[in-house]
Amino acid sequence: SWPAIWMLPTLDRPLKWPLDGEIDVMEHVGFDQGRVHGTIHTDAYNGMIHTQLSGNITLPDAADTFHEYGVEWTPEKLVWLVDGKVYYQIDNPHLSEKEWPFDKPFHLILNIAVGGHWGGEKGIDETIWPQKMEVDYVRVYQLASTESVVITE
Repeated sequence: SWPAIWMLPTLDRPLKWPLDGEIDVMEHVGFDQGRVHGTIHTDAYNGMIHTQLSGNITLPDAADTFHEYGVEWTPEKLVWLVDGKVYYQIDNPHLSEKEWPFDKPFHLILNIAVGGHWGGEKGIDETIWPQKMEVDYVRVYQLASTESVVITE
């Protein structure tokens, strides 16, 4: 199985992947039980041409214990965390939308997949069924704009 928490842009037209961008908050590929990944896919950095930008962290109990997965996303960077600890960061290169299409609204997707280019890379173990993805909660925070903050004495 291949549980994931990820984001795609919210558009008023059909998605153009990977040009429009994808942020993978957490991917846990079944054949690599003790590791979780955080990744971006863009026109310049994507899995179809093996240029995606991706970090990972060893998490031996990823399949057995609840963990808090997060991404702190600002106009300047994306930072991946597990249980409040940073394990990967990508800085905005300020080149073009090919590298940083992350200046628009995105929405969350939580799913469990089977197979695929990566998840099915080592085949599918037919003896694992049934499977489930348990989620305790989902929280989204928005950074307050510093332009609207007024400090008085």
